[in-house]
Amino acid sequence: MMSKNNIPSPDQDACCFPVSGTRFQPDLKRKGASSFLVWVLATTAFSCCAAQAADPKKQARPIVHHNAGKAAPVAPVRSKAARAHRATAREALESESMQVTAHHVPHGAVTTVSSEALADAVPGTNPLKVLARQPGVMFQSDDPQGMDTWSTQFYMHGFLQDQIGMTLDGIPLGDQEFHTFNGLNSVNAISAENVGRMDVSMGAGAEAVASTSNLGGAVEYVSSDPKHKAGGLASQTFGSNSGFHTFLRMDSGDLNKSGTRFYVSYMRNSQNKWKGGGDQFGQQVNAKFVQPIGERSSISSFFDYNLTQSYLYQDMSFDMLKNGGYGIDNFYGTPNAYKKAYLSALSANGLPGGALPAGYSKMSDPWDASYYDGALVERDYLGGLKANLALTDRLRWESVVYGHGQYLRGTWANPYVSSPNGAPLIDQATVTHSQRFGFTSALHYQIAHNDISGGVWYENFHTDVGRFGYQEPLLSDVESGKAKPVNSVGELPDPYATLWGQNLNSNSFTAFVQDTYHVLPNLSLHFGFKSLLQTVRGGQYANDESYTGVGQIAGGSITTAKAFLPHISGDWHFLKHHELYFDIAENVKSYPVQAFKEGASPFSVSQSAYNQLLQNGGLKPETDWNFAVGYRFTHKYALASVHAYRTNFHNRLQQVTSGSIVNPVSTVANVGGVTMNGVDAGLTLMPVKGLSLYNSISYNHATYDNNVTEAGTTYHIKGQQIVAYPRFMYKASLAYEWRNFSAHLDTQFLGTRNYSYTGDMKIPSYWIETLGARYRFGNLGKYSRSLDFVQNLTFEFNVYNLTNTKYISTMGETGVPMSGDYQSFLVGAPRQYYGTLKAEF
Repeated sequence: MMSKNNIPSPDQDACCFPVSGTRFQPDLKRKGASSFLVWVLATTAFSCCAAQAADPKKQARPIVHHNAGKAAPVAPVRSKAARAHRATAREALESESMQVTAHHVPHGAVTTVSSEALADAVPGTNPLKVLARQPGVMFQSDDPQGMDTWSTQFYMHGFLQDQIGMTLDGIPLGDQEFHTFNGLNSVNAISAENVGRMDVSMGAGAEAVASTSNLGGAVEYVSSDPKHKAGGLASQTFGSNSGFHTFLRMDSGDLNKSGTRFYVSYMRNSQNKWKGGGDQFGQQVNAKFVQPIGERSSISSFFDYNLTQSYLYQDMSFDMLKNGGYGIDNFYGTPNAYKKAYLSALSANGLPGGALPAGYSKMSDPWDASYYDGALVERDYLGGLKANLALTDRLRWESVVYGHGQYLRGTWANPYVSSPNGAPLIDQATVTHSQRFGFTSALHYQIAHNDISGGVWYENFHTDVGRFGYQEPLLSDVESGKAKPVNSVGELPDPYATLWGQNLNSNSFTAFVQDTYHVLPNLSLHFGFKSLLQTVRGGQYANDESYTGVGQIAGGSITTAKAFLPHISGDWHFLKHHELYFDIAENVKSYPVQAFKEGASPFSVSQSAYNQLLQNGGLKPETDWNFAVGYRFTHKYALASVHAYRTNFHNRLQQVTSGSIVNPVSTVANVGGVTMNGVDAGLTLMPVKGLSLYNSISYNHATYDNNVTEAGTTYHIKGQQIVAYPRFMYKASLAYEWRNFSAHLDTQFLGTRNYSYTGDMKIPSYWIETLGARYRFGNLGKYSRSLDFVQNLTFEFNVYNLTNTKYISTMGETGVPMSGDYQSFLVGAPRQYYGTLKAEF
């Protein structure tokens, strides 16, 4: 990940902290209630992808596996009882009230997360956090909803979010990093309430997905369609820390006989930070238009406008956590904030009058523990037009044309650079202007026992990114009321200096061909391949050497080219309730594109370091071979699954960071190969009507194959678990539904994570629980005829972090050290409460 020099932190009571250089081990003894919850949820066997095979309206939050390929022939249903049983089974598969469904298609293991599963979480929750209920998936954030894009971290079977392909209605979303240039974070692309489903490939390949980064799977968002009946939806959530989440949607209904329809929605999310000061605000407008053409074709368009204005939490180190406490954060929003920041900056520069806040002297680097502020402002405009045309009974053509414009600004108050007026600090902002456009086009043809597809994707993006310095006022002028500190989320004054600047331009092209051959009604084989070509050109347009410390920022041209990336898979339903599958693929990720000191990119370093990477051959694209096999058992009362996988990873590029967060020494290192072996296993039991018990266990053994030598020092990382991803995870859920009432209790155990490459510093394991309940009042017309227009009134109540666990969430957001401590993790939010009222009209 990139250097977050433009950002902002959590309370400490129940932790015991280490001496410098030792393993961090907070007190993870659980309170009695928490232990009881875990005991209750662990009473069944473990479970992977599971859910409800019986009537979903009478089963609580399950997961179903079914075959999306050709169904085996079924004997005619003659008896009334048999017909009723068949209808119930069909309802279970087709009902919109299914919570999470998972199905396997012949070209890989695909999990589908429905809109109902997303609605089970607090409104506005990041859909990736809902996906993290699945085994082998990890989601981290410093806020309960997962809306803070600086802190969101998503892993799937050992692959980070920038190694997973993501699309929305076929529009590529690119790398999901904070300062991404070739995409858009999914929470900023669509409101969670408008997500119709998520199709997730957790297997070896997904060659048809428009992505240059899908080394280990793909997440395809599909927006919900406008409804055929005119109406609206209103939802209001109230939460801890003055949290408000509002969602309004209006559906036009069918405007004519052809079914022309659209919807427009507005989302507003606002909450105060749970520690420190400032708020996190966002609003979003979505619109979708659908025009059916005949019975089997359609043209649709989707539009997204997003605005984010947020004060962010301060990054932490183990030293800060031990000596500053869980609740340390930036000064903004606290009493005498600017004065504390001003005096601290004087102290940092050894100037007269300098002073640290009380208690800060205990930390080894007190000046970096809190800045005046750190904030994010982002505006996005995303639009796409999709044509889905049935050219003949057997031939279908799908095409998408899209465009995206983004303004992104990350700011923080730097106490190490003085303003021209003599103030000992500046406000600095990294400002990005990005534009991208592209298209995808694919043909799908069915002949005999074959489903054949072929397609292409092209995209161009252009980015201007720079860091600018803004003068902060003198303390005397602020105290007298003559001046105010720079407003990081408002309009900025003219900068006094351009500290550095880069231009980046890219052209990407991929093509794929695939065929699924149905050997027998219950046996399918898939063959396909993908080709990829990407060229990126970049160079500096400004460089203040006194600030950057380098004579020139990296510039040049790099190309990623792979002509043949094969993918083979198979699916066999060998008995009525039993399924076997395998998946094999070779994948490549194009070179990451990040700005100076902001990620594991060739353009993130100095020109001399860039040239050295080219000369010594250390600059190679990341590639891997993925292998997966699985078994599923699907029954009315139980679902079981086992998924095993192996990955041979080559040329893993990482951002290696040392020094301070203010002036990090960041390099891009090829840490060599990684060998990863993992298994997920699980069981879901539905013993009685309305009750569901789900358990899953995941084990991942992913270790580095080579030691790494940096600046003459050899770091012994061979055999160490990869950073940031745990070896062991356990998840469980107990859910019950009775008439109009439903409730669920979830728990998750996350094992120890390596914080440094050498493993000498580790993020401790933790348990966390959530509780949710819902009551459906239904249509209010049954209570009063005057209220007949209010339909499906629902009240929901959710508790996040039920046992108030203190834990470390996101790590590595400013880079990962080879060894030792570094200021690069965020702590999770304490217990939070949410209540929601929503109704349709």
